[in-house]
Amino acid sequence: MCGIAGWADFDRDLTAERPVLQKMVDTMAFRGPDDEGLWLHTHCALGHRRLSVIDLEGGRQPMVTPETLPDGTPLAAISYSGEVYNFTELRDELTAHGHRFRTRSDTEVVLRAYLEWGADFVRRLNGMFAFAIWDNRVEELLLYRDRLGVKPLFYYPTPAGVLFGSEPKAILAHPESRAALTLDGLRDVLSFVRVPGRTPLDGMYEVRPGHFLRVRHGRRTEEKYWELESRPHADDIPATVGTVRGLLEDIVSRQLVADVPLCTLLSGGLDSSALTALAQRRLDADGGGRIRSFSVDFEGQVENFAPEPLREAPDQPFAAELVRHVGTDHQTILLNNADLVAPHIRSAVSRAWDLPFGDGDLGPSLYLLFRAVREQSTVALSGESADEVFGGYLWFHDEKAVQADTFPWHALGERSITEQSTAFLNPDLTARLNLPEYIADQYQTALREVPQLTGETGHDRRMRTASYLNLTRWLPVMLDRKDRLSMASGIEVRVPFCDHRLVEYVFNVPWSMKTFDGREKSLLRAATADLLPESIVQRRKAPYPSTQDPGYDRAIKQILGKIVAEPNSPALPLFDLDALDQHLNAPVEAASSMQERGLYNETPIRLAEWVADYEVEVLV
Repeated sequence: MCGIAGWADFDRDLTAERPVLQKMVDTMAFRGPDDEGLWLHTHCALGHRRLSVIDLEGGRQPMVTPETLPDGTPLAAISYSGEVYNFTELRDELTAHGHRFRTRSDTEVVLRAYLEWGADFVRRLNGMFAFAIWDNRVEELLLYRDRLGVKPLFYYPTPAGVLFGSEPKAILAHPESRAALTLDGLRDVLSFVRVPGRTPLDGMYEVRPGHFLRVRHGRRTEEKYWELESRPHADDIPATVGTVRGLLEDIVSRQLVADVPLCTLLSGGLDSSALTALAQRRLDADGGGRIRSFSVDFEGQVENFAPEPLREAPDQPFAAELVRHVGTDHQTILLNNADLVAPHIRSAVSRAWDLPFGDGDLGPSLYLLFRAVREQSTVALSGESADEVFGGYLWFHDEKAVQADTFPWHALGERSITEQSTAFLNPDLTARLNLPEYIADQYQTALREVPQLTGETGHDRRMRTASYLNLTRWLPVMLDRKDRLSMASGIEVRVPFCDHRLVEYVFNVPWSMKTFDGREKSLLRAATADLLPESIVQRRKAPYPSTQDPGYDRAIKQILGKIVAEPNSPALPLFDLDALDQHLNAPVEAASSMQERGLYNETPIRLAEWVADYEVEVLV
């Protein structure tokens, strides 16, 4: 896993722009702590920071073709981030076509696949990736992003080309960019709906999942190479469960390939336990020993645990039982409130996010988990997207949420998400934002995209829509969080449940089959039950753990108080200072739930810190 950055400009010679490119690349040193590289050509500059995972010596980048044009310039160059899990098969196929390889890296396979099959070669790739290819033969830049958007890729159009990077900070290091927040950007921040291709920054975009961007002589066109499709499902329940199991075994086997230490992230829930058990089973078959596994907990959480609506019991007893059952080499990372609220940790999390997103203490705890894991492992398998793919979230099973004329996650709770996220905003600004109308418009836009199945009606059709909304508007939130906070510590997190073959197959399984045993994630449970302790097979869905210590909330209020007390903060005009003052003097219990902590207490903190840290021009 790596960080990429660069730009194309068709009006000037970029070969003298090494200092600017270096500055862009330097912003992502943490994404690639092992190596860096720059490549400059007349109209294209490519930069790279490398986290070495496969072919540690041979995979240096940017990588260019040994074949050249008559003037000696390479045919093409690539700056690549990610993993292609079927690179071995592709390499064999390309070798049969006459290609010769100098390295064992998947980067070279991707570059030569482009030379062999052209721009649409990306359809052949299985993996998570974001990369830039410059083709000297036609003077064209191509920016590719994987099907589910696991790996990020931002771009910023300029009059004569485009800037791009794995994170906004790389683009903002370029003098032709600017950080500006408009009303639409603020709507993106506060709505909890990730609009494909959009960012909160004016003029900055993301390459959409399943798309690639062509840039030639200043013209930009975005092309779609993958999307979810609706197809009839002919398999019965036993055959469906068997197919899911077969896919998972193949996926995990492919994603265990690495030339560096690898581990799993284990919470004790169904998703992470299934992956860990499958990984250990594969290693047992190959004689590979015990896989490392890591979990996170908070001081006093087990001893003082209080059941919550979404969490009936602490995670650690379940994780410990899975470890005993399959025999991993396990370690629990224990955190405390002092760690979660430490200024340098919060600053690191903010810089990792780059944008004013976040969810309470989950960001700092994930960052601290990854920082500890990095001391022993470079690659980790994680359970992201299982809930979106198999239907695990509460809003899949709450009739009010299912039938609501909005995004399902907006229909839970007594207070709406928009009420919570705008609680402290200036009332005039809240009125101009008109978040309910914005969210309604985005919901209708999303509905028009849903691939309907001819003849499908009623509840199955409604749940297909819910699955689509979760995969395209909610999953990006989870993937962004995992990418930013893991890469901030130089950890590559792989997400087996995002394999597009699994996503395509399960998306087309009727909802009645996905819940055939009356539970959430019935297919995943049935497909892996033989590998797991009965307690985990029967355990209800629980979210990533959040501290229950009210000391965290008190500390957060102190941070908020300092921000409000800063008269020169550029973010202060966004807020209702009287409402903030009342909140600071209210009991901590007023924002004690995990959801309210992320939306309510910390929204003004995220905005204020982001605006100040990035010197954002507020245009609202």
